[in-house]
Amino acid sequence: MRTMKFVMFVLCAVLVAGGSVLAAGLKLGDTEPMSATKMKNVDGRELSIADTAGKNGTLVVFSCNHCPFVKGWESRISMIGNATLKNGVGVIAINPNDPEAYAEDRFEEMQKRAKERGFEFPYVVDATSDVARAFGATRTPECYLFDKAGKLVYHGAVDDNYANAAKADKHYLQDALDSLVAGKEIPVKESKSVGCTIKFRAKG
Repeated sequence: MRTMKFVMFVLCAVLVAGGSVLAAGLKLGDTEPMSATKMKNVDGRELSIADTAGKNGTLVVFSCNHCPFVKGWESRISMIGNATLKNGVGVIAINPNDPEAYAEDRFEEMQKRAKERGFEFPYVVDATSDVARAFGATRTPECYLFDKAGKLVYHGAVDDNYANAAKADKHYLQDALDSLVAGKEIPVKESKSVGCTIKFRAKG
């Protein structure tokens, strides 16, 4: 009987711990964590999320080089990101992956990718993966849109079809950006992030 009680206790503890991990992710209305943390951009500058903020808000996209989901959405991320800069929304893409897991995620490869895709926004290295951890990010790509007050107003995917832009029916990120700039209610504030799991760097 005591053994059974002990097993139940352990199971409950695991469930509670798991719930706390899930609860650590940002909720709508939360502010940007670690917004002043400097990260190395592909042009060599040290930039923070706060440095890239726009007058109408900030879009943070956790991304990488190797993930097929990122590759599927990357042209759209580039197009949306470049366009939204002109609408007063700052944009920053962050690579939290450990390049020891995938060599394609090395800094030099990030520089090539940013040039190939024509990124007009920063693409930086989360050298400890701590920024991703603070956000509660788990996937690449994963999008976080903050309003001008730094409050989270959208979290999730770019749209509902990573493989084929022409077949996407739900344009979550673009709709959220359009609504934010127009001062309107965002129609879909959360969607499921679909992508590769983040390859977190080991804690130091």
